[in-house]
Amino acid sequence: MATIIIGRFAQQDQVRDAIAALQAAGAPAAQITSFYVNPPGQHDVYPVGGDRDESPGAEDVDAGSAAGIGAGGAAGAAAGAITAPATGPLGAIAGGLVGAHIGSLIGSLSQTDEDKDMPPIRQSGMLVAVTVTDTDEEQRAIATLREQGGTCLERAQGQIVDGDWVDFDPLSTPDFIDGEK
Repeated sequence: MATIIIGRFAQQDQVRDAIAALQAAGAPAAQITSFYVNPPGQHDVYPVGGDRDESPGAEDVDAGSAAGIGAGGAAGAAAGAITAPATGPLGAIAGGLVGAHIGSLIGSLSQTDEDKDMPPIRQSGMLVAVTVTDTDEEQRAIATLREQGGTCLERAQGQIVDGDWVDFDPLSTPDFIDGEK
């Protein structure tokens, strides 16, 4: 595996200019690639779509949902019972159902993890990637991508073969250069 330097670009013209600048700086055309990365969650890894079988940070939502159903259902039924003289027995039933639904939503959301626990993710956009073989080439590639307007620069390991990054994984955790995101 080789070291690959990546930059994200907003416009196709910037991608074209960045590739030309990398080639002018000495990078072989076969070791440069560009491609679009879909937004997180839209990489169609699974047949039904999406990237994962379960959303990150949502491991405990079933317990929160169950607790919310109980609490919300009881509160809604109590509120419906108070209105029973005006609404009849349907008030308590409707109140219980509405309360259980709202409680389920609140309970589920209360059990999701905060973003601070999540690793950084690669945002969508046009990427330009180039293989580098030593520290000098790496620094030249970083400077060139930045000069051309590249953002979210990152370092990765992989193989670019004939202009195609054959082992790219859009779900891999990016190693941002200089703390960029």
